[in-house]
Amino acid sequence: MKHFNFHQSTQILFGRGRVNELGEISKKYGNKVLLVTTQANLAAFKEQYTRVIKILENAGIEVAHYDGVIPNPTIETIAAGAEMAKKFGADVIIGLGGGSSMDSAKAISVEATHEGSSWDYLFYKSPQPDPNKLLPVIAVSTTSGTGSQVTQVAVVTNSKLRDKSALYNNILYPEVCIVDPELMLTIPEFVTATTGFDVLCHAFESTINPGTGAYVDLLAWEAITIVVEYLPQVLSDLDNIEAREKMAWADTLAGLCIANAGVTLPHGMGMAIGGMYPHVAHGEALAIVYPVFAEYTWKHAIPQFSRIARILNPELETLSDEEAAAKSPVEISKFLKCLNLNKTLSEIGMPEHEIPKLADQCMVLPDYKGNPRVATKSEMIELVKQCF
Repeated sequence: MKHFNFHQSTQILFGRGRVNELGEISKKYGNKVLLVTTQANLAAFKEQYTRVIKILENAGIEVAHYDGVIPNPTIETIAAGAEMAKKFGADVIIGLGGGSSMDSAKAISVEATHEGSSWDYLFYKSPQPDPNKLLPVIAVSTTSGTGSQVTQVAVVTNSKLRDKSALYNNILYPEVCIVDPELMLTIPEFVTATTGFDVLCHAFESTINPGTGAYVDLLAWEAITIVVEYLPQVLSDLDNIEAREKMAWADTLAGLCIANAGVTLPHGMGMAIGGMYPHVAHGEALAIVYPVFAEYTWKHAIPQFSRIARILNPELETLSDEEAAAKSPVEISKFLKCLNLNKTLSEIGMPEHEIPKLADQCMVLPDYKGNPRVATKSEMIELVKQCF
């Protein structure tokens, strides 16, 4: 058996109603909480935010609410949250929401306690954050998608550079995460679809990443199987709490996978798309590149691509591994059509003349190097063209 490592320092509290424990959990870290969310006046989330604030206040906790999080959080929104944390004198930061809110909470913890900007502490820069300075972070997920509640990653965007990158350090794992499926019942269809597809991507890419191992493999294929069965069910009935619960579990499993193995080519491309075109949701960007990625890669990871093809279409069980793997791009495309996510770069408004620029950005992050087939510059340009 291949050697592998597995690390996880976040305490996971999973299950319906677990958000009611947030007050007592937060008190272990202090009495002044900075709550980090998207806009408080959004109808879909206002009641949810009010409920959480009441839970905290009933526990005797003073709350400051930073609701400046946006999709694809920028260094400016992180800076505003950090400034509020410092002025308020926060003891602990709670990220309540999807990946944008939870990632923002981690990045705010860094900027509020260190010199400079969160951008100064990206994964490839030095020095890295001091673990003795950070404010503790509690992550409360409200989507089944990003896995941020159990990862050491905080994704941020530099709008001026049109660059999306990440802080990545084991000291950034949340101290505690709460995964309460009841909080996910208000998530609209598009967000449910894009974040749900992100779960499948996290899990699958972790199986083909060189950092994978027996434990990651076990979790990843369980997550993929759950997504294929339950994401369409959720989309047909957004109030299906049982299916929501299954997706929340798959998201947690997939988050554990990427925290220990990592992602590959599609995530490097997806991050580049989000950096250059911030209106595109992360899962939407992944959906755009996945069929092309599968066509480009399947011959170099036949066991994994044949397995996902058979999960997507059990009728392929009678075929050889190579024959089944060859059908994976088509099966992935069919699944994306079922999710209403079968789009192209041109359909999301990307101008054709920016194909070379996007290809360059796709090679900024090292994710593409973890792919079983590593793209050259000319191949990356061709991949982007095929996605267009």
